[in-house]
Amino acid sequence: MLGGTIEKNEVIRGAPSINVRLGSLQLIVRGKRSGESPSTPNGIKHFDKFSSHNEWGMDLFAFIYNGDLKIYCQELRNEGVSFNVEPWEFLPGISICYVAAPDGVSIELIQAYES
Repeated sequence: MLGGTIEKNEVIRGAPSINVRLGSLQLIVRGKRSGESPSTPNGIKHFDKFSSHNEWGMDLFAFIYNGDLKIYCQELRNEGVSFNVEPWEFLPGISICYVAAPDGVSIELIQAYES
C-alpha cells in the first residue's frame, strides 16, 4: 500500500512479529502474546481542529508524502484502502489524513510542506 515490503514474519518469545521495510526505514510490528490482554483502542475521530484516538498509547505513526495528497489518497482508495479521517487542511497548505490500519492503529499521511 505505502511501498512497504515484509522482510520477516516470525514469532519471537511467543509474540508474532512482522518486520516491514519502508525505503531505508524498518518498522517492527509486534502482536499479542498468548495470555496478554491489552485494551482495545478507540478508533480515531475527527474533532474541530485535530484528530485523536482520545487515549494514551501507540495509536498512530505518520509518513510525509511528497506530492498531491488528495490524488494519492484516491489512488489508495482505488486499491481498497479505507480512511478513518479523510484528507483535510490541518495548516494552511498542509493536508493530512488517517488510513485505517489493523488493531485500531492509524497511519497518518502528511502532505509535505512546499517552501
